[in-house]
Amino acid sequence: MSVFLGIDIGTSGTKTLAIDETGKILASAVDEYPCYVPKPLWSEQEPDDWWNATVNTVRAVVKKAKLKPADVKAIGLSGQMHGSVFLDKNDKVIRRALLWNDQRTAAECAEIESRVGGRKKLIKLVANPALTGFTAPKILWLRNHEPKNFDKLRKVLLPKDEIRRRLTGEYATEVSDASGMLLLDVAKRKWSKGLLEKLELDESLLATCHESEDVTGQLTPQVAELLGLSTDCLVVGGAGDCAAGAVGNGIVKSGVLSTSIGTSGVMFVHSDDVKIDPAGRIHTFCHAVRGKWHMMGVTLSAGGSLQWFRNALCQAEMTAAAKQKTSAYEALNAEAQQVAAGSEGLFFLPYLSGERTPHADPHARGSFVGLTLAHGRGHMVRSILEGVTYSLRDSLEIIRELKVPVRQIRASGGGSKSPLWRQIQADVFGEQVVTINSEEGPGYGVALLAAVGAGAYKSIEEACAATIRVVSETAPQKAAVKRYNAAFPEYQQLYRSLKDDFARIAALGS
Repeated sequence: MSVFLGIDIGTSGTKTLAIDETGKILASAVDEYPCYVPKPLWSEQEPDDWWNATVNTVRAVVKKAKLKPADVKAIGLSGQMHGSVFLDKNDKVIRRALLWNDQRTAAECAEIESRVGGRKKLIKLVANPALTGFTAPKILWLRNHEPKNFDKLRKVLLPKDEIRRRLTGEYATEVSDASGMLLLDVAKRKWSKGLLEKLELDESLLATCHESEDVTGQLTPQVAELLGLSTDCLVVGGAGDCAAGAVGNGIVKSGVLSTSIGTSGVMFVHSDDVKIDPAGRIHTFCHAVRGKWHMMGVTLSAGGSLQWFRNALCQAEMTAAAKQKTSAYEALNAEAQQVAAGSEGLFFLPYLSGERTPHADPHARGSFVGLTLAHGRGHMVRSILEGVTYSLRDSLEIIRELKVPVRQIRASGGGSKSPLWRQIQADVFGEQVVTINSEEGPGYGVALLAAVGAGAYKSIEEACAATIRVVSETAPQKAAVKRYNAAFPEYQQLYRSLKDDFARIAALGS
């Protein structure tokens, strides 16, 4: 029996799943952990929490699927991108990791652009502008604000790669996740010596960079015993969660695009060639497919916006749903379903954590605009669903502008489970939206990469073709498409109108 594990180090928790050679999921397990916010718009986690969750979920999956140590041939790793694990010479974690949605590094982003001679030159070096979520500005922040910790620094690893180090003892990463550090020459798929020199950072701080299905090590004896696995178990490169989720959705060939609505929202499209937005509004990263790339737009608070609304304003509904063993989201969706497309003129700007695409603005703030006495909770919920989808359309419009082919849109993440939200996506995008048989996203994608690395498939394209198929289709509704096409420019104008106000509001709260 050949089994492959996918481990996804997420923001809210770690999920591990096991698949067999046919792609069938044998078992899965999730273990959650906290996120720390020591100051507004800061976001940190303890790497030990990730490791403990990894151990717990792997052991749970091994037990549920009744696996023998020799059954598990390989492990693939996925994880939240951009996060910074700072290690000293003894591999001890120096401080909590700074996460992808941490917004403290605006000054360091400006420093990076200044050091290289401007935004355009930076994009030429690494295909992307400096954004607060990326890893490079986090390293500079440590140097600028915690010099004693920086003096201890010997290695900077991404979240999933810290788990790899603990599994194998190896300092390794792969091109898709490394692309989000802002230190990789994305076109050449290797560390940018030019940028590292400009930033006065030594390449020795960084892990060895591989392709995503490459074998990067094997389990150490101690870890194999702890997990109930074998030292013959391989660990492959894996992928950052966005690329891993795309692999799990079969986005491994030209013309296929995915929208993923989890805590964040991601619009992801495969590209056979390097295509770079000269304005830097949308990311160009290496794909988890060998020798290929992808373009990606990110909404920082997508499903997170609806989660915030539920947690902050719907405690009674959450209590009632828990008693009935249902979800409060079902009740909120039912209320939103009763509201017509356009929410009777109510708009929601989903900038609760600042924003990434297309504005790259850490000062942006979430907003309801257009509220009247006629609006109820259903309007507010629907406007959140619409606002998040408008924000994804911002990315889609740039992809279309750059003439990247899009022939199919695949919906995934928690948002894809809501028929209403799928319909809103189809109507706002003006395109048919499909779902596929796999709903496991990143964990499934890296389990497939593990299968490729272990030789079960010749390529990730072959693995996806053998295991992934379309199971539902949602067609756009003409009347709703017309209404959303009229409303979308107004949504875009709201950010432009409020941009300066957001910056002043941010200053008041600092």
